[in-house]
Amino acid sequence: MAAFIRVWDLPTRLFHWALVACVIALAITGYADNALEWHSRLGYAVLALLLFRIVWGFVGGRWSRFASFLYAPASVVAYLRGRPHPDHLVGHNPLGAASVFAMLLVLLAQVGTGLVSDDDSAFQGPLNRYVSSAKGLAATWYHKRIGQWLLLALVVLHLVAVLFYLVRKKDDLVRPMVLGDKQVHGQAAPSRDDATSRALASVVLAACGGLVWWLVKS
Repeated sequence: MAAFIRVWDLPTRLFHWALVACVIALAITGYADNALEWHSRLGYAVLALLLFRIVWGFVGGRWSRFASFLYAPASVVAYLRGRPHPDHLVGHNPLGAASVFAMLLVLLAQVGTGLVSDDDSAFQGPLNRYVSSAKGLAATWYHKRIGQWLLLALVVLHLVAVLFYLVRKKDDLVRPMVLGDKQVHGQAAPSRDDATSRALASVVLAACGGLVWWLVKS
């Protein structure tokens, strides 16, 4: 019997859409004239969000935890062969999990290279002084020539996957990320999403934001 359960807790949903907004704004400010200061501020915001998501991946709601979508190779193969585990149909399936981890890694690399970058003209990352000139220039090259295109490719793949699941499999992945609840068949444990967990998320986000502030101002 089908039933709606809370899959994505509010902190996870807010993280997702805040990250989407920041990435769009970063793409705009990265090419806009006289917008590098805002570009860097948005980069700091993304770093705080990424740190939050990493922590939340261990203490967040049931389906937001990395343990819920860190699949063994055999499980991935079974999913690709059309024999999904029941958990694959609740939170992130194996392909979605791969997308999440890839996005986190690429974004961390993009933010990290931005922090130590030096384009010899308009911008120098706040941590550039801790690396050699050659490494700073290499980081700048990666940030501009490789990282942004990797990120764009992942975003496009993500959008294509969402459309594929909506059109071909009649599985709307956007609605649960907006409202939190998803219709599932059979038994599935819901994610915790109460006032206590939301308060914890606020503390974690504040700590991550404070850490980023200290990092860029030290």
